[in-house]
Amino acid sequence: MNAPAISRRALLAAAAALPAGLALPARAQEGTVRLIVPFGAGTTTDIVSRVVAEGLGRALQQAIMVENRAGAGGSTGSDLVAKAAPDGRTLVMGTVGTHAINASLFRKLPYDPLKDFAPLALVGFTPTLLVVAADSPAKSLRDLAALAARPEGLTFASAGNGTSGHLAGEMLAQRLGGRMVHVPYKEGGMALTSVMGRQVDFMFYHPAAVNPQIRAGKLRALGASGARRSAAAADVPTLMEQGLADFDLVAWFMLYAPAATPPALLERLRRASASALSDASAKLQEQGVEQRPLRPDELVAFNKAELDKWGELVKRAGAQVD
Repeated sequence: MNAPAISRRALLAAAAALPAGLALPARAQEGTVRLIVPFGAGTTTDIVSRVVAEGLGRALQQAIMVENRAGAGGSTGSDLVAKAAPDGRTLVMGTVGTHAINASLFRKLPYDPLKDFAPLALVGFTPTLLVVAADSPAKSLRDLAALAARPEGLTFASAGNGTSGHLAGEMLAQRLGGRMVHVPYKEGGMALTSVMGRQVDFMFYHPAAVNPQIRAGKLRALGASGARRSAAAADVPTLMEQGLADFDLVAWFMLYAPAATPPALLERLRRASASALSDASAKLQEQGVEQRPLRPDELVAFNKAELDKWGELVKRAGAQVD
């Protein structure tokens, strides 16, 4: 049987009759917000998005539907949001890959990371950890350099061509010298399994993914890629501490709306994002994600600087995706 129609006046009257703590969400009638994750389920981006979505839903008083739209290094899902209606109902969890690296990696990226998006909040950043198998002969960065100097050299894995892990590996090869051959995988979990099984010698990956394996005695961390030690791996020295100057490469996550979103709506989304990130602070730290609040103008400047930095690394690595 069909339920009888309820008039807007009756709905408002019912809401007014409820105790304050049970009042209907003021904007519930505006519908569900889709938070597009441009990578697969179970990835660090997916985990971070679901942590943030919980608080964002409370702040907006709307349901948040996390939707995985993986493909083309995150470009598929990002392009969906770039072309979405600017009504505040479709957002994307952008990353260093989707909004910095891909612009140089892909010959024909279907969106412009700066022109097609309005940044809402920097969710946070995380260095990657340089890891080897627990039984690897490399027990230090110096050991790794010595192994790379052999005629057969070393191999390093990544979650794919042009990812931050790939480019960090290329940068390490340039700094340490020797022979290091990149072995790209379709996703990070497969790459990590190969490192643990010693089919590949090392890789750079997020603390959220490698820490459980380190604790289980399957991996060893030799260094962190940021300027400061990761809060999630405080006992792991940075590569800069170990003599590799300017080795400051971090992965980051940023919430974006379509560029044409009206200013008043953007302001509402930014306030809600700030509230959500405050609520999620402890859970994000558990994932190794460190927060750095930035103003809207600083978000744009940050994104532009990252485009330039990673573009130079892509050029040096010679990475390209048609």
